[in-house]
Amino acid sequence: MWDPAFLSALLLIITINIVLSGDNAVVIAIACRKLSREHRKKAILWGTLLAIIVRIVATLLAVYLLQIPYLYLMGGILLVWISYKLLVDDDGEAHIDSSESLIQAIRTIVVADLMMGLDNVLAIAGAANGNVTLIILGLLISIPIMIFGSQLILKAMERFSWLVYIGAGVLALAAAKMILQEEVVAELAQAYTWLDETVKGVIVAGVILAGLLQQKRSQGEKAAKQP
Repeated sequence: MWDPAFLSALLLIITINIVLSGDNAVVIAIACRKLSREHRKKAILWGTLLAIIVRIVATLLAVYLLQIPYLYLMGGILLVWISYKLLVDDDGEAHIDSSESLIQAIRTIVVADLMMGLDNVLAIAGAANGNVTLIILGLLISIPIMIFGSQLILKAMERFSWLVYIGAGVLALAAAKMILQEEVVAELAQAYTWLDETVKGVIVAGVILAGLLQQKRSQGEKAAKQP
């Protein structure tokens, strides 16, 4: 464990986690922003722990994951939907109780983390060179990064509500990058240089605009119901 090669690989994995965990912290913050303070802590803790466990398993199975056709394309499309849903989910839905909201938040964190963590998974699998101990240690070290990072983002969102749209834009951009990594799309992007920025711009703008329109529609419906 104190071998220089082991330590250098561990340092590389920690660096990868620090660089790539920012988007994941945004997911956690947005998913938990409408929960009570008590449920926020539970959602952040359990969501992060479960996400790390799923990511460890995915890292160990990275070779097999790469064999799934259109993996990045499907993951990117799912992440577009998640970023939209996180933006427009109505906190006025009375039929959803606090425990159900907690479970939904945890589920969203785990699914979104797995989709966004594909690059992280593959990078760590490569850096660890098949060493299971390195994989587990590196991912466990990312837990405090994601927990504290998400709490800081949550506090900022409480003060500046418009940051939710910035967060949704970040997630939409991550989704666009995933879609562009799909082999078929990547080949087109190489052939048509304008495609890369166009896809990113359309997806990010589309998610934010759709969120704004849906929230405006919801506000209009609420105002119409009021006496």
